Amino acid sequence: MAYLIGTDEAGYGPNLGPLIVSTSVWRVADGDLNRDLYQRLQPCVSADPADEKASITIADSKVLYRPGGKLSGLERGVLPALILTQEQPHCWRQLWSLLSPAAPATMDQLTWYQNYDSHVPFDLSKEELADSTEHLKKQLEQAAVELISISSKAIFPGEFNRIIEQSGSKGALLSETTLELIGDQLDRLPAEPTLIICDKHGGRNHYAGLLQPSLAKGLVRVIREGRLESAYDIGSPDHSIRICFRAKGESFLPSALASMASKYLREVAMGAFNQFWQTQLGDELKPTAGYPVDAKRFKQQIEKTQAKLGIPDREIWRMR
Repeated sequence: MAYLIGTDEAGYGPNLGPLIVSTSVWRVADGDLNRDLYQRLQPCVSADPADEKASITIADSKVLYRPGGKLSGLERGVLPALILTQEQPHCWRQLWSLLSPAAPATMDQLTWYQNYDSHVPFDLSKEELADSTEHLKKQLEQAAVELISISSKAIFPGEFNRIIEQSGSKGALLSETTLELIGDQLDRLPAEPTLIICDKHGGRNHYAGLLQPSLAKGLVRVIREGRLESAYDIGSPDHSIRICFRAKGESFLPSALASMASKYLREVAMGAFNQFWQTQLGDELKPTAGYPVDAKRFKQQIEKTQAKLGIPDREIWRMR
């Protein structure tokens, strides 16, 4: 057998809210290591939301969600994956415990999350969720493909700022978090051929220096480095591992699912954040997605209340 691992993030650019990085891990036959997983999972799974034959769309999260829109497009892919690998989350807090087990301890220290909870799914009906889960389960069985895991790491503003102060680089933070997640997954997997696809980290083309101390069991072998893809062999003679950093990496199904998981967690985190501040200031405070221009507007509107509550800027506002 062989393994496919995909990674992606959500929340790299905003000033408010967490950065989320996620992975999904799939097991396939050796001969399918370089085969398009979308082909293997037809007709149940598609990258095209307009595909009427598909029960589930797994695609770049930007295709499935627009700010202020419904979460059902993300839930239709993320929640069945979570149910098939762990269990069904029934509330917001359980969702975090399953996808990002380390996050709740931090969230319990943040005022805007402390008393928040909500039913899950948010926008997908229970019947739709059950149908999507059953269809995905059957298609995986028919295709002899196994979804092993889907997991995330959340970095909230306080931690984000502390790491940036130490490293000085937001790009390094993203890369190191991604490689930490990948390392955790590799430690749990048997020594079988593995292909890892990551969405490229900004304009970076050279990753060997990051891979050597983080993941490589021997010398990193550079396959190619360029604008479209940088690829490396990091395994040993008895354990073939190739990792690629690819422009539009979310076209790789495992990375697309990781993109959806990251976006889903970020959006439900921002939902709780916005609800808290609207409770403090009233409905005249418009919610924010946390991106730079609107984040400044939101920050100015909550400033006086933030000061009264004794919430320091570094716990709410990301410096980069």
